[in-house]
Amino acid sequence: MVRQARERSIEVTAVARRHGTTPPEPGLSRVAGDVLDRERITDALAGVDAVVSAVGIGTSRQPTELYSAGTANLLNAMAANGVKRVVVISALPVGAGPEHSFADRRIVFPILERIFGATYRDMRRMEALLRDSAADWTSLRPPRLVAAPVTGRYRLDATRPLPGARSISYADLATAVLDVVDRDDLHRRAAYVAN
Repeated sequence: MVRQARERSIEVTAVARRHGTTPPEPGLSRVAGDVLDRERITDALAGVDAVVSAVGIGTSRQPTELYSAGTANLLNAMAANGVKRVVVISALPVGAGPEHSFADRRIVFPILERIFGATYRDMRRMEALLRDSAADWTSLRPPRLVAAPVTGRYRLDATRPLPGARSISYADLATAVLDVVDRDDLHRRAAYVAN
């Protein structure tokens, strides 16, 4: 996501627990910090125009509060710095409802919920925090993430799940996130995204 943002000439403040040993680059500030450290995140967001949250725990099955507590800290830091816009990455099963296919509702989502339910429950808490906030938020709900080169092609719908949505590449999800930052029609909405 950082690489694609820099290719678009967007100035980036990248906050991560650990950064690689890449050399300094104009337009890119690297800040060591944890989204669960409210004070550090508040300092890191000084002077930014928008926030993109790509936090994650991978395929962990352990209970987590990373998404909800981290988003609460982001929302607090945004308010303290006068930042309104935030885009977060959620997951397809978070929005499970009657608009999904019968197979997804009765087979796929129950299996995923048994395996990754703790993560999805925390993502639902994250989306509830966003809905209750004053922020101009968008939550993208991708299906399975896969490693593949960027194509710049993806589908996005804020009104209903995407038919046949089974995966999206990390690279194309990054493209979608960056595109969504400037889309006023997606403020305060969750949207489904897939290749």
